[in-house]
Amino acid sequence: MKWWPFKRQPVEKRSAASGFTAEVMAARQSYIAGRAGIADLSATVQSCISLWESGFAIADVRGTRFLTRHMMAMAARSLALRGEFVALLRGDGLVPASDWDLRTRNGRPTAYRLSISEAGGGSTTTALAPEVLHVRIGADPVTPWLGSAPLKRASLSANLLHAVETSLSEVFELAPIGSQVVPMPEQKDTDAEKLGRSFRGQRGRVLLRESVQVSAAGGPAPQTDWKPASLSPDLEAVMPAEMLAAARDAVCGVFGVLPALFNASTTGPMTREAQRHLASWTLQPLAEILSEEATEKLGTAVSIDVLTPLQAFDQGGSARAVATLVQAMAQAKEAGLDPAVVASAFQRMDWES
Repeated sequence: MKWWPFKRQPVEKRSAASGFTAEVMAARQSYIAGRAGIADLSATVQSCISLWESGFAIADVRGTRFLTRHMMAMAARSLALRGEFVALLRGDGLVPASDWDLRTRNGRPTAYRLSISEAGGGSTTTALAPEVLHVRIGADPVTPWLGSAPLKRASLSANLLHAVETSLSEVFELAPIGSQVVPMPEQKDTDAEKLGRSFRGQRGRVLLRESVQVSAAGGPAPQTDWKPASLSPDLEAVMPAEMLAAARDAVCGVFGVLPALFNASTTGPMTREAQRHLASWTLQPLAEILSEEATEKLGTAVSIDVLTPLQAFDQGGSARAVATLVQAMAQAKEAGLDPAVVASAFQRMDWES
């Protein structure tokens, strides 16, 4: 019996996207872009995420009881921060996964290993792809089974916001704002320690130092003495307000939010237009992706409407829309148009006649 002279090497298998490998553990730390991975601590980012959560929470979901308002809000937050939302399908509802590993075939997930968080610990379970609801945004053709967070796709803007806000925070925390250096004349009867204590209770601190200018033959103190020099940093030179505003506007754009929503001077019409922009170009497309995944995995038609609930608060706009439609119906009837044609036109506008 002859043996093959070359020993067969074991086939190397690697996870397609594992939370248990060193590579993806490092990627988990960079879900939120920024040098220290804490860009999500910014009020700007949290405000944008809250808009996503609120929009999904009030969405009109039909076809399933699994996508509760709480689950919709959680899905929106996960998509905003991680670019993915993964949940295990159970008979009584969805169980969100905190981390996951998966296998793929033809670029599509076939099986999962899920980490489920529990109070006091956690558990790991395996499931086939039909048992897992997996929504991802910002997917790349190189790794179509992975999503990417909005801030990760705009890391330069996220880093800028992180740098500006961190720098300002450090300035106001560490810089000697309001502090002064006061040169004093070199005299024996001057008690520097006593003078320093006399400034206690005042904002900032005062550092007394002996003057480098020496008075001659008991003459008057030099003119530079007793004239304080401020130690407060000059922030005007770096234009922090302009830099911060530009960084915040860029991050808002990443989340599909018009900066006008956070502008105190914005009037009602502009606010409503910003809401429609967010609903039409960001939240509703995400809702369509989620409804498509839910329809496939649940085996029943699922629809998610974000536009109507978000515009329901615009009573003036709704009234104008109804008046326009009524006028259009009257004109169509007067022109003798076929009712089927009118109904088709209303259907294109997503309006039930």
